[in-house]
Amino acid sequence: MTLEHPILRRYSLAQAFGRASVVMIYKICRQAEWRAAQAAGAYCGSPADERDGFIHFSTAAQVAGTADQHFAGQSGLILVAVEADALGGQLRWERSRGGNLFPHLYGALPLEAVRWARPLPDEYDGRRILPELEP
Repeated sequence: MTLEHPILRRYSLAQAFGRASVVMIYKICRQAEWRAAQAAGAYCGSPADERDGFIHFSTAAQVAGTADQHFAGQSGLILVAVEADALGGQLRWERSRGGNLFPHLYGALPLEAVRWARPLPDEYDGRRILPELEP
């Protein structure tokens, strides 16, 4: 189910969420996937993204839950920060885990929209310490 809220259609995400700055969304991916994206000039998604027909993203508040649920015990991960407004109409906010709105990209992620990509710390004693993220 796609969110078709009038505010999100008429205004940029930054305006809709009452921010003067850019709204950041985040993608966790494997290092090999990210290297392939850098070589290709765009990120086309993980096998799970390809299966679902869109690239899964998380907000800053959702990254920890995504890491726990989908990447527990995995190492060699990259955390990618993306400027949501740069994705235009291909980005949709849809209900997912727990009824929360998650950003989904229907198309490839252009690397020009990426603010940064950094290694995601591995888990230590079953816990992953995440960096502080901007909303």
